[in-house]
Amino acid sequence: MRLNQVPEEGFTPEALVQRAELLRRSADLLCDKESRDKYESALLGGATGLEFSSNREVAGLILLWEAGNALEAFKLVRKALQPPQAPALGSGRESDLTLLAALSCKDSALQEQEQRHYSFAAELLEEGIHLLQRMGKLPEHRKNLEKELEALIPYRILDLLSRDLSDQKSHQEGLNLLDSFVLKRGGLEGKKLSGSNSELKQTDFELFFQQIRKFLTVQEQIDLFSHWNKNGSIDAGFLYAISLVASGFYRRKPQALQKARRKIKRLGLEGFDSMPLLGCIDLLLADVKQAELCFNQSSDKGLKEWFNTYPGEKLAALCDYSRSWLSRDVLPGFRDIEADSVDLEAWFADKDVQDYVEKIEKKGALRIAQAGFSFISGLSQEKPQQVSSANQAQDPSGFVVRESNQKAIGEDYQQRTSQGKKALILKELFPDYAKLFSCFRIPSFNFLQPLFRSTSNNCLLGIFVFLCLLSSGTLIGWMTMRSQLEKDISTQSSLLKELPEPKDSIPSNNLKESFQSRSDTINFKPLTDIRPNQSQIMTLIEAWLKSKADILSGSLNKNLEKVARKELVDIVNNQRKEDELLGHKQVINAKIISLEILNQTDKRIAVRVIISYKDQRVKDSGEILSETSIPSLKVKYILGRRKTLWQLVDFSSGA
Repeated sequence: MRLNQVPEEGFTPEALVQRAELLRRSADLLCDKESRDKYESALLGGATGLEFSSNREVAGLILLWEAGNALEAFKLVRKALQPPQAPALGSGRESDLTLLAALSCKDSALQEQEQRHYSFAAELLEEGIHLLQRMGKLPEHRKNLEKELEALIPYRILDLLSRDLSDQKSHQEGLNLLDSFVLKRGGLEGKKLSGSNSELKQTDFELFFQQIRKFLTVQEQIDLFSHWNKNGSIDAGFLYAISLVASGFYRRKPQALQKARRKIKRLGLEGFDSMPLLGCIDLLLADVKQAELCFNQSSDKGLKEWFNTYPGEKLAALCDYSRSWLSRDVLPGFRDIEADSVDLEAWFADKDVQDYVEKIEKKGALRIAQAGFSFISGLSQEKPQQVSSANQAQDPSGFVVRESNQKAIGEDYQQRTSQGKKALILKELFPDYAKLFSCFRIPSFNFLQPLFRSTSNNCLLGIFVFLCLLSSGTLIGWMTMRSQLEKDISTQSSLLKELPEPKDSIPSNNLKESFQSRSDTINFKPLTDIRPNQSQIMTLIEAWLKSKADILSGSLNKNLEKVARKELVDIVNNQRKEDELLGHKQVINAKIISLEILNQTDKRIAVRVIISYKDQRVKDSGEILSETSIPSLKVKYILGRRKTLWQLVDFSSGA
């Protein structure tokens, strides 16, 4: 019988007596047919509850909790403990209500967890903890609630991060909770774990972390790993480097790969062979010789055997391994990166990658000469970088080929890019300069060997090396100043030629086109329909393309903040700032060919768009630096709805 099933110890005898009295009266009512009929008719007629006298309120709430309605009991108890109906301090009623609050809070949180409402369960536990702190009672029960809340943190993080992208507030709360949770554990390694049963074990934490990574963008992971690494987590430092590689490769930002390479070299993980990873990064930066050297220096005997017995060119082996490494270990695990395929050809064909690799090549070839030049002339060290390296060429696939690889291309070396042609002119004008450095490259030309073999000629060797540095620095400095002077003269001449003749009026056609272009920009109406159609979605994406093109070309366009979220707006503005520092601008022409809606809800829309894309990177002087033309570019766009406004949230090419 219920009378014999006494609830949790701690309730006052008065509360237990009133509970027993309510049980007896309930039994009498249900056993008497006439009384039961009246009760049922009142219940069916709309009665929503029972009324108790004040001395039986606690007993009624205890029965409500015992009946499995823990959440309702907790809400009523919490209300009963608030002024003005709060019980007197030190009274038995206060003691009973406080105990019932702790018990009902714990049970209601467990019920919400069973329904996977982890965030709401955590909120209930926090309310219960604050209530017990305010009452100043039951410290043991409060500790139990705190343990329950701590054990709930991983589930709460997963609940917050897995919500719809439009719920940015919950997502940010999940990120903050994850950050504090990992720091409290002592990093990804769990250095501060005490071994308590309530703590999440390291193996369980690793499974949990792999599960939530797919809900985080690559930039969010970069920020988190960097923060944890600065607080002593070595594993986070490694994942930080991997995230940089993923971001750099997917976004075509080779400088991120260079940053990742430096990070991996500084980690110094015990027992970890970093050589294959460094080799892959070197390959992506077009340093084939260094990549091959890294693979040969690996401590993995199986890998070295595979590499040395690969049935084909060493370059093909490097590409196969790097492609597998990217698709298996680097690109998976990010919300905004699709790791379906790894296209190395597209990577090396990208103009940003080519420009960056070329810049690295110039720095490597001119590092010694720059030092001598700055010592002699006192001019800026940036000017010598304008002189193209005479020791590099570029093949059609996008690889920058070093001196050691020039024999492999044979006759193709004569078909240079504009940078290679400048280097050839330098050789033709100064044959002694070319001959001097060719002596170091040709093994058979060994007139310097006696100097290196004889220990008595160290002084002569030092003088000779100094003269080489001095002459090379002077020569490149003279060439740089000469080329800069010629450039200034040609620029001034071109400016004089391009001065427009005075005109009486502007042609009406141009005026009409200008007005039409401005009206297209000004008349954009934000998309606020609950369920926009295909035409409206296309208009929004066209406005995004137009706004982005205007800003990157140096023009003004106020529609960007209307069509895109702040994160994308910041990316475009930062890209424009970088171009301004370089004295560049981008001329972009993007036209939508087709649009397909992949999925659509009231908060999120995913579409696949095929775009005819052309762009030019142009100097302020009008010189075209590079051009890209893609007749059919596939792009996946994600639109999100915040309040009533639809905006672009994310996009990825090649979808």
